[in-house]
Amino acid sequence: MAAQITFYIIIFFGIIVFFSSFVTVKQGTIAVITVFGKYRRILKPGLNLKLPLIEQIYSRISIQNRSVELEFQAVTVDQANVYFKAMLLYSVLDQGEETIKNVAFKFVDERNLMQALIRTIEGSIRAYVATKRQADVLVLRKDIVEHVKEQLDTVLETWGYHLQDLQLNDITFDDAVMKSMSQVVASNNLKAAAENEGQALLITKTKAAEAEGNAIKIAAEAERQAAQLRGQGIALFREEVAKGMTAAAKEMEAAHMDTSVILFTMWTESIKHFAEHSQGNVIFLDGSAEGMERTMKEVMALNLLQPEKVKK
Repeated sequence: MAAQITFYIIIFFGIIVFFSSFVTVKQGTIAVITVFGKYRRILKPGLNLKLPLIEQIYSRISIQNRSVELEFQAVTVDQANVYFKAMLLYSVLDQGEETIKNVAFKFVDERNLMQALIRTIEGSIRAYVATKRQADVLVLRKDIVEHVKEQLDTVLETWGYHLQDLQLNDITFDDAVMKSMSQVVASNNLKAAAENEGQALLITKTKAAEAEGNAIKIAAEAERQAAQLRGQGIALFREEVAKGMTAAAKEMEAAHMDTSVILFTMWTESIKHFAEHSQGNVIFLDGSAEGMERTMKEVMALNLLQPEKVKK
């Protein structure tokens, strides 16, 4: 009876040992095997065999991307407090055995790893921000990320990790600094608006002055041409009148008539023209015999000069 019980016990432990020889490793995970506390080997995803009761699973390491949110403070060179909210994305460097050993044994546990990783990133950003002015920090978001990656890549590789990405989601300052920055932006916008308005007004006035100058030039040129044409018309009119008077005088002389009749006719036609086209109601003429004689002599003198000009 005792032998039978012993046999069942052996069978029971044999089954336990048999099934404990099989290990299932999930996808995206690598298992680290130790023997009596010493590293032995790694197990890839899938069904694996191990020595029962001798080989132990020390840890299961995820090779998937992991993220963590950070919040910390930095001080600029001009003593302004800067508050950062960031998202860190990191992962195991590769699936190589040496890399997995570093990940498994560099730190006591995951909490210590995260503490070291976060403090290292915060220290790198604070050191960089400490060399910059408060007004420059907002435009250096990309430069800060590149600086952190450059500084941490070598360190993280010795730990078996790789920094995939660092996103600075929010950068803020103290309320007083934020208010002063808003005032600076507002004043700069007002200054730019005033400058633009001044330039627009200057352009408008300049164009208006140019247009007015061009209009004056065009009007002056038109007036000059009109005056020239009027002068030419008057000259032609006088020339034709002189020619007509000369021809009439010659015909009257040939007919043995007094040429004074022409002058008298011009005198009467002039009076008629004055009466028809003048704006006033009264025409003052010297109707005395002396005045008539003086006027006739002036017209005759003019008549004598016109033929000479025509001949020239």
